[in-house]
Amino acid sequence: MDHSQVIIRPVVTEKSYVLATAGKYTFRVHADAHKTQIRDAVQALFSVRVLEVRTISVKSKPKRRGVTAGRTRTWKKAIVQLAPGDEIPIFAGLGASGS
Repeated sequence: MDHSQVIIRPVVTEKSYVLATAGKYTFRVHADAHKTQIRDAVQALFSVRVLEVRTISVKSKPKRRGVTAGRTRTWKKAIVQLAPGDEIPIFAGLGASGS
């Protein structure tokens, strides 16, 4: 699996911003990717050193739109901890605005 196929997109939530200040970044990853592939992909795409990878399978939720009922898709999330001093530029400066 190619590195660009392993990392799908960053997860943008309030909790992920708080984790980003501690050097932990959250990504939506391919469902079949394992921790070693995720580590290699993040290191190759962002030129950082990865210390730890934690993965979570996000379960589907029931949804309704009128009479039609269904479920959302299940997906896989990875929380990646970087070495001290490393950061990913797409998260840099986020949450720094005070209001």
